Amino acid sequence: MSASPRPLSVDPLWPRAGDWPALDDVAEGERVDLALLGIPTWRTSLSPTGAGATPAAVREALRRYSASAPGLDVEALRIVDAGDVDEPDGVEGEARATATMRRVAERASLTVAVGGDNALTVPAMLGAAADDLATAGLITVDAHHDLRDGVSNGSPVRRLLEAGLDGRRVVQLGIADFANSAAYTARAAEHGIHVVTRDELRERPLDEVMAEALAIAGAAGGPVHVDLDVDVCDRSVAPACPASVPGGIAAWELRRLARLAAASPLVRSIDIAEVDATADAPDGRTVRLAALLVLEAAAGLAARGR
Repeated sequence: MSASPRPLSVDPLWPRAGDWPALDDVAEGERVDLALLGIPTWRTSLSPTGAGATPAAVREALRRYSASAPGLDVEALRIVDAGDVDEPDGVEGEARATATMRRVAERASLTVAVGGDNALTVPAMLGAAADDLATAGLITVDAHHDLRDGVSNGSPVRRLLEAGLDGRRVVQLGIADFANSAAYTARAAEHGIHVVTRDELRERPLDEVMAEALAIAGAAGGPVHVDLDVDVCDRSVAPACPASVPGGIAAWELRRLARLAAASPLVRSIDIAEVDATADAPDGRTVRLAALLVLEAAAGLAARGR
């Protein structure tokens, strides 16, 4: 019989992240700084996945960290948990997820949607930017173009383009060799999508890359949505991502890009995708990385206006 997990220590001088009130407990009409929303999509994944279990796992992992970052008043942010969307896959589920995201985003300066597979990017962006899709922008940090035909975790960018998003305001960071087909690479070019490959990402300062991405995605003055697909990372740090490969970017690079993105007032929403909590390493490294991305988003929000 295996031993029970050791409980986390309690220290009143070291408050843990994640103990945030529910959005429903906040008075109607009151705004918050950051809202966390689970959108546990998984049913259309191209790879077998248990990604529906990930939002709950991320919440648990958040308690391993503090909400403190040197030089930033992250703990002063008003952060709430909006719970999970029930069964967000399929036509009805996606509509429910879009409506929930919209309701939450209307009350928060920044909404962080935790998946789930990459199918969550469609309702996450449509909910946050539905009224402004013609002027909105999208930044993906992902090894893949996500321009596949059909409805799956490989098609969210194509579906958003068909919904009215202008490809000239889509920026894709970290696109990897041997992870995309020539046909979908050509499709990205046809839509005017700005692509920064994994190799290019390593050759340039991350601050410079994100600043350029924000300028392109935000060129029309609309809200920017950021998709953080954790499979952009090296498989050694993201074993719970079905499509992660050896040679991806480092965990610190993804964390840095998340903070840089959230520091921009153009960014209204972020999603964290493609982590299958049921397939993680014994030390939970991928889920812990996803939890840290939530905190990096909070740190970026705290840095606005400095």
